[in-house]
Amino acid sequence: MDRPRPDAGTASPAPRVFRVRDLAAGIKGLLEDEVGHVHVVGEIADLFRARSGHCYFTLKDEAAQLRAVLFRGNLARIPFDPEDGLEVVVGAELSFYEPRGDVQLIVRSLEPRGQGALQLAFEQLRDRLAAEGLFDAGLKRALPGWPRRIGIVTSPAGAALHDVIEVTGRRAPGIPLVLAPTRVQGDGAEAEIEAAVRSLGRLEDVDVILLVRGGGALEDLVAFNSERVARAIRASARPVIAGVGHEIDLTIADLAADARAPTPSAAAELAVPDLGPVRERLGREGGRLRSALLHVVERQAVGLDRLTDRLHAHSPRARLARQRESLQAARRGLQRGLRRRQAQLRTELDAARARLQLRAAQLVPGDRPAALTRRLARIGPELLGGRRARLATQAGRLQALSPLAVLARGFSIVRGPTGSILRRAADVSVGDALDVQLGEGRLRAEVVEDDD
Repeated sequence: MDRPRPDAGTASPAPRVFRVRDLAAGIKGLLEDEVGHVHVVGEIADLFRARSGHCYFTLKDEAAQLRAVLFRGNLARIPFDPEDGLEVVVGAELSFYEPRGDVQLIVRSLEPRGQGALQLAFEQLRDRLAAEGLFDAGLKRALPGWPRRIGIVTSPAGAALHDVIEVTGRRAPGIPLVLAPTRVQGDGAEAEIEAAVRSLGRLEDVDVILLVRGGGALEDLVAFNSERVARAIRASARPVIAGVGHEIDLTIADLAADARAPTPSAAAELAVPDLGPVRERLGREGGRLRSALLHVVERQAVGLDRLTDRLHAHSPRARLARQRESLQAARRGLQRGLRRRQAQLRTELDAARARLQLRAAQLVPGDRPAALTRRLARIGPELLGGRRARLATQAGRLQALSPLAVLARGFSIVRGPTGSILRRAADVSVGDALDVQLGEGRLRAEVVEDDD
């Protein structure tokens, strides 16, 4: 647009009249050509997100304000969410919006004033997920005391994997490791980490997952400050231990995990028990167990010896031996008694003979005593024979009552499985073992038929 210039020395020409659209176009061209790209510091106000994805707001300070627009493509490249009250430095093109006659800033870049964009993005995401309850302590799952397998999400070329292998190999070499290799920074790392966590969580024999990487700048930890990764951790069927960066580093993954370790090595120590103390405890417990078992075995052995002695004492053979000894003792006693009784009868007979002879001598004169003596000599043996016959009869009766004599006549003593004498067929069953004592020897028999 040509600018009007007064002609000196001549009368002022009539003012040039512009159409509104021409003047607006001239202003737009002047601003864009003469001012162009600028950096402006101000506070965001009246922020509005349109359905189209564009973001409109006012950039203001204590004295003035300018309208600004942040188109969808540029908004996607900003790591944090613009919000009211945030002081920012914008890189923008100064333009004139002709339909409304507004001067506005076409924003190309946006940085928070006084802190980095990534730090602000971290804080915003942290606060939002915390308000949602994603980091609540009640959601944290207990770690397994002795995992069957350990899943690892990290780069196969990083030092973090080497640290985990070294620690687990030293503390619990028998626990296998399962690696889900991923990138830990750069484009696509966030999606790979999310997929790896979900994949390991579906393995039945993986009991805990280690999400680890070495330290780095905040820009290097962007993948671990991701909402997708945080939600994958909470959705995992297995508890997750995060060991990201150095001890001073804190990421969204650390906050979402069931346990946080300051380093990858510390994460490995949380995942597996130290076998050293376990071996010492097992040694102590094993010693006590061996002592207790030996004590029990010795006590049971003593009890077994006692039961064995009792069993032998109550066995049919032992009982029969005792009865045999008793019978023999009774027989010896009977024989002694018979001998004593025989001697007593003989003494009584001699005394009676002497009395008879004396009486005959007193009562019969002349040679009658000789005749009586001859008669007594004849009668004495008869009397002695009678006594001996009665004695033999009594001995025979006593012998007949002896159990051995009963057995000698063809009878037998039958004992059942318990060793008791059988008196009824109903006391045994088919298949039971029997012990048969005969007059001479014994038999082992088995019940094959029951006719009771």
